[in-house]
Amino acid sequence: MASAALATVPERVSVLETKVDNIEEKIDDLKVDVKDMHDCLDRTRDSIMAQLEVMHDANVSQHSDMATKIKDLEQFKTKWVYLSAGAVAALGWVSGHADTLGKIFT
Repeated sequence: MASAALATVPERVSVLETKVDNIEEKIDDLKVDVKDMHDCLDRTRDSIMAQLEVMHDANVSQHSDMATKIKDLEQFKTKWVYLSAGAVAALGWVSGHADTLGKIFT
């Protein structure tokens, strides 16, 4: 019986060695998978950052264009407000002095 027990110990050790080898292979595969995932995440991050930079540049350009248009519209509006106010004031003055102006031009 003692020899049978000794025969099973090497067999069990052999099985355990095979399992350890398999575990080491799986760990190596996991390391490769993690490295691949890390590389993929790096590429994704770089791609997203590049796209964000393009979007930011477009945003800045659009805001600049809009600011220029708004400034032009404000200047246009201000010009017409002052022109209209001047016309109303002149018309008021003329209507207020219509008698005097009538005497001058007649």
